[in-house]
Amino acid sequence: MDTAVLARLSPREIIARRCAFEVKDGEIVNLGFGIPTLTSNYLPKGVNVIFHAENGCFGFGAKPGTLEADSDITNAGTEPITLLPGAATMDLTTSFGAMRNGFIDITVLGALEVDQEGNLANWAIKRKGLWWPGPGGAMDLCYGVSRVIAALQHVDKAGDSKVKKRSTLPLTGKRCTKVIVTDKAVFNVKEGGGLILREAFPGMTVDDVRAITEADFEVASDFRPMQLGLD
Repeated sequence: MDTAVLARLSPREIIARRCAFEVKDGEIVNLGFGIPTLTSNYLPKGVNVIFHAENGCFGFGAKPGTLEADSDITNAGTEPITLLPGAATMDLTTSFGAMRNGFIDITVLGALEVDQEGNLANWAIKRKGLWWPGPGGAMDLCYGVSRVIAALQHVDKAGDSKVKKRSTLPLTGKRCTKVIVTDKAVFNVKEGGGLILREAFPGMTVDDVRAITEADFEVASDFRPMQLGLD
């Protein structure tokens, strides 16, 4: 890959680009708040899916330009979306029913922390002695969707790993995560716990990933540079 192009990618774009490769043709895909919502912009060619937004939409497309945006058509993070032919909108109760009852194949959720047991924490951090902002639909997705992808930056602002041995934050879902995608690496979570390093950002070695990762992990036999759709 062109190193100059790689250097221009933001962590958010790296994560969203790589998450797009976890989506399979024909799936129904929920995208959570923040970084996951960008995934719809980077689907590989030939992959056609139905995207779901928690606030009540099936069948949205890529984020529109500023002039094309409609304030009445947004995802659950209040970001503008486009509606594709055949899209459906609905009330929140119906949308949550789909989330809880197995109608969605995969969800990509932003995370504050994940750990080597597959636990995911994404709803609260402690500020001035209080936990906020509060839990939301991610709890329903963690237990109603069989394949949960955690999307997060690999380290926090202090340089500490967000891929933990054991999460220190209140959990959104216990042992629910199947794949972890960061701006530095991609891990599979084994059945029963434990991580397998599948990919690393181009130019990074296994030792580089170990140096910034608190969690223990094995290395896949086919370990390779991260897929980013730039070829």
